[in-house]
Amino acid sequence: MTVNKRRKFSRQRGSWTHGWGEKKKHRGAGSRGGRGLGGSGKRGDAKKPSLWKDPHYFGKKGFVKKGVSVDIRAINIKDLEARFEKYEKDKKINKEGDSYKVVLEDLGYNKLLGTGEPSRKYHITVPYASKSAVERIKNAGGDVVLQ
Repeated sequence: MTVNKRRKFSRQRGSWTHGWGEKKKHRGAGSRGGRGLGGSGKRGDAKKPSLWKDPHYFGKKGFVKKGVSVDIRAINIKDLEARFEKYEKDKKINKEGDSYKVVLEDLGYNKLLGTGEPSRKYHITVPYASKSAVERIKNAGGDVVLQ
């Protein structure tokens, strides 16, 4: 013979708490101050020491300011001269007529700086160049094309 078992809540009628202790208990995450880091604001003193250790909790994140600067990878004329044979051997510098054609972005650079003296005529294509670099390349008989 089977016995039909009564559900527990039917025996709890008339009780405020249904077996969960104090009146406000067992109401979800609100009874413990929220889930996760909820309630960690101005008065969340018990949670603050653990948040101080988290480097990502405070501060700005997620948006980039206007006018973000470009990552500059620069090379001086003297460094270009010092690595000339290697670049020519790797066919990253080509001879066209009496000058050498150089695309600095193919070499991994995006700015030409003016330290050093060029010993050859260069036709250099680069996004950025200093005034002194352009002047020295032109004085040697070459030219610099800014993209």
